Amino acid sequence: MRDMKFDTIAVQGAHKAKDNRHCIPVPIYQTTAFDFDNVQYAADLFDLKASGDIYTRISNPTTQVLEERIAALEGGIGALAVSSGQAATMISVLNIAKAGDDIVASSTLYGGTFNLFNSTLRKLGINTIFVDGEKPEDYEKVITEKTKCIFTEMIGNPKLNIVDVEEIAKVAHRHGIPLIIDNTVPSPYLFQPFMWGADIVVHSLTKYISGHGNSMGGIIVDSGKFDWKKSGKFPELVEPDPSYHGLSYTETFKESAFIVKARGQLLRDFGSCISPFNAYLTLLGLETLHLRMQRVSDTALKVAKYLQNHEKIAWVNYPALSDNAYYPLVKKYLPKGASSIVSFGIKGGAKAGVKFIEKVKLLIHATNIGDSRSIITYPALTTHRQLNDEQLRACGISDDFMRLSVGLEDVDDIIEDINQALN
Repeated sequence: MRDMKFDTIAVQGAHKAKDNRHCIPVPIYQTTAFDFDNVQYAADLFDLKASGDIYTRISNPTTQVLEERIAALEGGIGALAVSSGQAATMISVLNIAKAGDDIVASSTLYGGTFNLFNSTLRKLGINTIFVDGEKPEDYEKVITEKTKCIFTEMIGNPKLNIVDVEEIAKVAHRHGIPLIIDNTVPSPYLFQPFMWGADIVVHSLTKYISGHGNSMGGIIVDSGKFDWKKSGKFPELVEPDPSYHGLSYTETFKESAFIVKARGQLLRDFGSCISPFNAYLTLLGLETLHLRMQRVSDTALKVAKYLQNHEKIAWVNYPALSDNAYYPLVKKYLPKGASSIVSFGIKGGAKAGVKFIEKVKLLIHATNIGDSRSIITYPALTTHRQLNDEQLRACGISDDFMRLSVGLEDVDDIIEDINQALN
């Protein structure tokens, strides 16, 4: 059979019923451990010389289908599913950076990622240099010999700024470091970073890929294109790993070195694994990703256009609006749509914003995005509450800032609820 297209991979990729007791959906392998065929096979598994499952903390057949399916959708060579998007981000960085190293990141990152980089990683000795991130030169001018990666989001959450991935990738590669892209908001349906030069992709599976607000998860996808050995900046991927009897990841696993090390070393030690049941729920959501992403992108554009014409709205930000500053990048990178998030400000500032949220009936006041239900969030009081005023400004968060993640409800009902709350 010829290579399957995106929609088919999302529904059937990496799973054959006849290989799983003729079970059509992916089965849930709800087990902690696996029986070994013999002693030598067990030893080979622990030495990374054989493929197979040891313990669900490290791998599981249900999770493996999820990993292979998303890797195929992103065009990568392998993936590692973990317990949350935060865990995916953390492991993607710690897999290549250690105490004394720097990373360069956009200041407009999701609040949880900003806190991880600005607080927790600093305690581990990893310094994050935050830049405005609107231009490729913003990143290049702060890269030093200690820099191990550039990290940014394709669509910033919640500022909705869009980065020029192709040009930022060129900057990273000129300096022998990888570009890591958080592709959560577009999902692989709307954008595939590897096509434009990115090296590693992370997702919060909790959001659009799962799509129903019922399961936590994260994933790291490896393009297999970055030459860790040639770069000369990543000895832990090249030199012998004493925890595996002197194994070299680049020598043994070639282009899969990054993702194998992430699983065999960091997931092994941190234990931040996704549960088989959550992997199963995520797979169910993944089957309709292409349908949901197109629907919410279309709905978000309609809502944004409505808000632009409402007398009580001070400003509207949605990248697919033709007068938006990021519209040229939408045309280049996101021709199918710009995902579900619309940000806007209500005239009257914080007081009016609080009143608006307390008056909505259909919209759900929560902090998630990518749910099948429409969710309204006040970032300054929730997702970005730990940030000071200067950091809030750097992230593009004002006191009237509202983040709306539109869901699968009828667009007329969403607009009617917004209108009655504003009035």
